[in-house]
Amino acid sequence: MNSNRLIKNLILLGSFIIVIFIIWNTNVLFQSMKNEERKKMELWARAQKELAQNPNLEKDFGILAFDILQKIGSTPVIQVDKNGKIIDYKNIERNAELDKDSVFLYSKLEKFKNENTPIRVIYKDIINQTLYYGDTPLLKKLKIYPIALLLIIFIFVFLLIFLFQTNKSSEQNKLWVGMAKETAHQVSTPLTSLMGWIEIMKEKKIKKDSILEIEKDINRLKLISDRFSKMGASPKLKNENIIDLISQTLEYLRKRSGNKVIWDWNPPIKSLCIPMNSTLISWTIENIAKNGIDSIKGEGEIKIELIDLNKFIRILISDNGIGMSENTINKVFKPGYTTKKGGWGLGLSLVERIIVNFHKGKVMIKESKLGKGTTFEIILNK
Repeated sequence: MNSNRLIKNLILLGSFIIVIFIIWNTNVLFQSMKNEERKKMELWARAQKELAQNPNLEKDFGILAFDILQKIGSTPVIQVDKNGKIIDYKNIERNAELDKDSVFLYSKLEKFKNENTPIRVIYKDIINQTLYYGDTPLLKKLKIYPIALLLIIFIFVFLLIFLFQTNKSSEQNKLWVGMAKETAHQVSTPLTSLMGWIEIMKEKKIKKDSILEIEKDINRLKLISDRFSKMGASPKLKNENIIDLISQTLEYLRKRSGNKVIWDWNPPIKSLCIPMNSTLISWTIENIAKNGIDSIKGEGEIKIELIDLNKFIRILISDNGIGMSENTINKVFKPGYTTKKGGWGLGLSLVERIIVNFHKGKVMIKESKLGKGTTFEIILNK
């Protein structure tokens, strides 16, 4: 687990460094290209000024200046006079021929003002213009490149974390299944032998009371074996009465919890059938109730409430025990976490697996206050 976490952190750190390097490198390239674009536009403006300043220049220079003016490339340009009126434009394409008074051109002009610093072209009274230019398509692509890269890296990291979590969950599921099957197998072996001894004792006419008590314990072991065997597979759900199931489970716990534990359970008169695996739901209620008994240290109140709603039911199991800290609440369903000495930290993680994985419901700590108690909430679909 620590190894997986280290690998994940190293990959995240490496991805972050790569992204920062590429963004920095892209920014350097962008600024370099922007500076080159500026030099090109200044040269273009200078050639225009030179032609206006010296109309009788020698033929070769005149051809050179004219050539510079023609080779503006793909840079979109708008020229305006001293009054701000558009007098010419280049590399601004639209389906129809644009009029120089077009609203579209003036909206482009406002955009160019924000993109680059304009270049003034002034020579006496002959020329007084301002050159506005925008970014080339290549520069615009470079602008969004870091954002696209960040998005790609984000998706990559998300998928990586998802794969780690899926593998972790798969490993936990395999562990649960293996442990459950092995436990069921180990318990079933002595059970078979014990049932054989019971038959021998009956034949030898040993006191029935003693045999009945032993049979109760054997039946209890059979139930435990059945629970674990169902945890090792995908249990089938049947429509059964949840109210009767809760009553039977609490009756078993009441007989074994002592006289100092007060059980507050007022079952609805009308039966309520929902799709469930009764063996596992009974185990869930038993686990939570036993946690409550531990919390009140065998002396206090355990309250169970069932709320029947339109599409689901809520089961609230409360105690007035020691309560939990916020740190404990956040960890209580994690496998292996326990606050009990000698505890294995499996009870509530089994509860979560039964309710969430097998019954597609929810289980949570609705409320817990130190010194006042805890309320668990189970939500099951109807």
